[in-house]
Amino acid sequence: MSSVKIADVSEAEAFLAAHPDVQQFECFLTDCSGVQRGKVLRPVELVGAYKVGRPLPCSVLSLDIKGADVEETGLLWTEGDGDRMCRPVAGTLARTPWKTTPTAQFILTSFEADGSGSASDPRHALARVADQALALGLHPVAAVELEFYLLDGQAAAAGRIAPPTAPNGFAQSDLQAYLVQDLDDFSAFLDDVFKAAAVMGLPARTLISEYSPGQLEIVLEHRDDVLRAADDAILWKRLVKGVAARHGYVATFMAKPYAELAGSGTHFHVSLNDAAGNNLFAGSEPEGNALLRQAIAGLETTMNEAMALFAPNANSYRRFKANSYAPLGPAWAVDNRSVPIRVTGGPAKTRHLEQRVSGADANPYVALAAVLAGMIEGIDKRLEPSQPIIGNGYEQIAPSLPRFWPEALRRARASEVLRRRLGERFMDIYLTIKEAECDRFFAEVTDRDIHWYLRLA
Repeated sequence: MSSVKIADVSEAEAFLAAHPDVQQFECFLTDCSGVQRGKVLRPVELVGAYKVGRPLPCSVLSLDIKGADVEETGLLWTEGDGDRMCRPVAGTLARTPWKTTPTAQFILTSFEADGSGSASDPRHALARVADQALALGLHPVAAVELEFYLLDGQAAAAGRIAPPTAPNGFAQSDLQAYLVQDLDDFSAFLDDVFKAAAVMGLPARTLISEYSPGQLEIVLEHRDDVLRAADDAILWKRLVKGVAARHGYVATFMAKPYAELAGSGTHFHVSLNDAAGNNLFAGSEPEGNALLRQAIAGLETTMNEAMALFAPNANSYRRFKANSYAPLGPAWAVDNRSVPIRVTGGPAKTRHLEQRVSGADANPYVALAAVLAGMIEGIDKRLEPSQPIIGNGYEQIAPSLPRFWPEALRRARASEVLRRRLGERFMDIYLTIKEAECDRFFAEVTDRDIHWYLRLA
């Protein structure tokens, strides 16, 4: 059984009949850094794209976050930058309501000439891990929470970051977690976000004003198809950014835009069902049943080596400090947000775990693949977790997660589990791109270098 669902041409034909006013279709895949890359098609091209796919150069999946080639991946001149056929993902074709020109969009996923999923496509990395779970009779269920900052658009265009000013003239400035007034002030933007989500079929649910000025979180409802859960996260980011721009704001999922304020994370809520849809984590035991504990143990065991997937950029590591709601070392607890793995409370039938390590800048396909890989590893090996934390985890957990990007990349490069679960070739491509990014980032001489060292070194 494969978790990859390719769209049938009837989906395109039905959409064209229902939306004759649409003038263009954006089709894209997501690269290793979480950036969307693709083409804009005209309506006459849509049916053909759904029948046979659309070609994209293989180098599209070998770019760093700034769009520069990483030749070391072997996906550029080694292969003559040949095309890969990309096929539409079922259920992702929808209008993009924030566009002035009537527009729709759909997600692509890349295939090789023999029909196998391209090793360089992050969506197929998640599919590989999901298929490993299905082979064990485990059906992953996932939901994604994404935190983001809303910024003043004019300031951002000038290279500065500042909280946005609401239409009523008030600018956010205080640490007001869960403040309903903030939601009221930006209700015009938020109303358009929820309207767009409804048009696109995205299951946007709970809205929260987070801990810092301009920081928001909207929870996406769970899916019993983990690839679709990750698709939702990709589409959600595009939606929020698009609607924000229409209102004169900039929305950023950067992990740590403000040095002095809270970072933004991605939280993955995951459980495992049987073939009949029953939650295999369900149980009245406060500490969770045996299967849940094994999954937790796998996440604890693999957390250090997977950090380069949860925190993929230099800025990602600025989140991780004590009392910041970002973790410092592997641990778990029941209904406790001072640890990286939280077992939720509530009714026994809804029991699931929440992985709280990833930054909002993480690629949803890659990070969710690493979460599932850890869970399956723990179940396969019947591992036992540590004792659950009671109280403040920051006072009890020894810091052990990689503190800086190069260290995280080295640990991931040495990981046998990640290669085996996500794919040897995918991990080599992903890490090669990120290692090149890391070298390029630290090769730049910044204003801070000049300020600190020019006269004093």
